[in-house]
Amino acid sequence: MRFKSILCCSLYFFMSSWLLGQEGALKMTSKRNDDKSVDLSFEKDDPGTMTVNVKFKSISNSSVPTNICRAEGYSGTLLTLRPMNKDNGIDFSYSYRYIRGRLMPKIDEAFVYALPFKVGTELHAGEASFLNAKYFGNTTPDDWKVYHFYTTDQQEVAASRKGVVVEINDRHEDAVLEDKEYSSSTNSIMIEHKDGSLLKYDGLSHGNMKVKLGDVVFPGQVIGKNVKRGKYGYFVSFMLMYLKSADLDANEGKNVTNSTSFYGFITPLFDVGTEAVVLTKDAKYTASLPPDLITKEMSKKEIKKYNGK
Repeated sequence: MRFKSILCCSLYFFMSSWLLGQEGALKMTSKRNDDKSVDLSFEKDDPGTMTVNVKFKSISNSSVPTNICRAEGYSGTLLTLRPMNKDNGIDFSYSYRYIRGRLMPKIDEAFVYALPFKVGTELHAGEASFLNAKYFGNTTPDDWKVYHFYTTDQQEVAASRKGVVVEINDRHEDAVLEDKEYSSSTNSIMIEHKDGSLLKYDGLSHGNMKVKLGDVVFPGQVIGKNVKRGKYGYFVSFMLMYLKSADLDANEGKNVTNSTSFYGFITPLFDVGTEAVVLTKDAKYTASLPPDLITKEMSKKEIKKYNGK
């Protein structure tokens, strides 16, 4: 059975994620120290990694060590400006933008993921088209890959890999998309993995989120439920990506027809019970979860707790 691809929110993800700096999720402050150095620090709403692009409009009596910084955790120091003449202070002004993710992380492309459902769930795998190209004349990224998973009945969606919950969107009531290919009104969870990759589970049922911001989740742990998508059954999308550019001015003056994505996309290997494979479009699979996949990234303390269940 062939399934028509439904791409929910992916279009807006590329166009809006780089505008995070305008939404107040991360705030920068400066502090002058007794030795006349200046600390530039951040506070933010979630524990995930943000890459911050700091642009100095003016600066005197100091050099800038870097303008690309990494903000991890809820707060911390991004960089310290030190005076060249220690008898005088530093004068400066700056602006900043930021974006979700660790810039150019070392991705483990051989990592094996679990299918995002409880063991024994039967599902069909589809692939989403890049709507910016299909409807707006943009170019599909060379590495573009987003899976859609369909089930006959509503099923619990499970994490495919250990990670930290860094975004939860649960604002939208469930709505059936009959023959529509696109809706911006979908709920989602984003999880950041150890290697810096980001996994967005999109198309989750409203009010059924089983995790909260900052939770550490493990393979097979239920995070929510999928939603009805007309005659196609119940659906959830699976977008695995990483941050590849922090040139956040690159899309200035551009629109949906000619903007570029700051993210690269990863084609994952999935455990299908007998081997790890790249999924075949429109093929049917059954979710499995071998113990070594569950414990692969656990700490010794987590393994001990898991084995004690």
